[in-house]
Amino acid sequence: MLKTKVAVQMISNGSLPEDALMLGETYLKQWKIPQGQSITLKFGSYRQQVKVVPVPKFEGMRISHYLAARLGMPGSMTLRLQYRPSSMTLALGPLIGVLISRDYPGTPDKPFGSITLFCKELVDACKVQGAHVYFFTPSQIGSSSSSVQGWVYGSGWRRMTVPVADVINNRLTSRKLENNANVQRLLNEAKLRYQTQVFNEKFLDKSEVFDALRNDSALHRYLPESHLLRNYPMLKAMCQRYATVFLKPIRGSLGKGIIRVNRTENGGYQALYTTPMGTRKQHYPQLTKLFSSLSGKMKTVRYQIQQGLQLIEIQRRPVDFRALVQKNASGAWGLTSIVARIAGSQHFVSNLARGGTLSPVKEAVAKSNLSAAAKKDAAVRLQRAALEIAKGVDKYIPAHFAELGIDLALDTSGRVWLLEVNSKPSKNDNTPLNSNDQKIRPSVRLMLQYARHITGF
Repeated sequence: MLKTKVAVQMISNGSLPEDALMLGETYLKQWKIPQGQSITLKFGSYRQQVKVVPVPKFEGMRISHYLAARLGMPGSMTLRLQYRPSSMTLALGPLIGVLISRDYPGTPDKPFGSITLFCKELVDACKVQGAHVYFFTPSQIGSSSSSVQGWVYGSGWRRMTVPVADVINNRLTSRKLENNANVQRLLNEAKLRYQTQVFNEKFLDKSEVFDALRNDSALHRYLPESHLLRNYPMLKAMCQRYATVFLKPIRGSLGKGIIRVNRTENGGYQALYTTPMGTRKQHYPQLTKLFSSLSGKMKTVRYQIQQGLQLIEIQRRPVDFRALVQKNASGAWGLTSIVARIAGSQHFVSNLARGGTLSPVKEAVAKSNLSAAAKKDAAVRLQRAALEIAKGVDKYIPAHFAELGIDLALDTSGRVWLLEVNSKPSKNDNTPLNSNDQKIRPSVRLMLQYARHITGF
């Protein structure tokens, strides 16, 4: 199948009928596009019968402003083009939709709040790769299954009616929004009716990930013992087995609600609770008292109970690692970045939202209390674990993922452990957003390369 990038120009409505487009003569000859008879123009979910008018000595495409508005194009742009002779379809694309949680129409210069720079970076990357991207929220999904209201960029941000995209990247940050009936209807209909590819289509629960990866004996070495906390006997058994256990809300994020339970020398238990202001300590003379304090919360919050690990430390602050893994231009998992996260002075979790700081992996490992022998290949072992875990998630969890944030740890013996897999990794965690619009991060380029791979552009 022949494909190429072409410059798509808009011309006045009177210069061209609504059901026609102009295309460089070379393309018609090369692809044997019939002249004088209708073919199908496809852009995302949009379909229209058009006639192609050849233009000598011209290497682009011209369409009327009327047709551009129907396609959701704010102005001239470069897109990829492919002709499918079997269906007589001329496809433009790829068209990418990014589903985000909220927008701020009252601030047109910053309509997406803190992720506006990231969104603009995607726009700039699309210009380079020959794609078109728009951004939309659950509230912009109407009753139509073929179009949404989306934000596009062309001399500033503006909203337009746009076709349902070839690829939808689900970047919703809450399960409530993701489970919204309109959202689920649109995603399901887009997949069925238009073969839209939806990736990162769901949140991952902590217990779901660990239960799925247990199916693979090669991944056992990365998995701390972990269970869904159902009752007191399970809490008792885990606290007898390990000096420290962690209770993690299975749907938590940013370190919220995590409880660390330690046995004390006098036979009691100390619970450390994460709070926005730091760590709160509570002592319990018996484990039954601790469980009683949890039982009220367990009516609304389900916890995963996990084996405590003796993590490496820098100046008595625990260290863990966040790897960003993504599928590339050939659809294979690759490691995009990995950073060390050092816990804040008043916290036992390393999330940036809790005062954690970032550091290059080799630098953090070198400064840590890890033995000299274990330091040598620590970075390589972390990278290998991240890729093996990503492949495991892909294999055992029935959903489409293209990028994952994988939280790993090293214990003081140098063993690599999995802490958590995040299907909605923040773009701010690993590399700062660059204010220079010409600088496009590898994570953004890879996302577009993968979108081209799965759409055939």
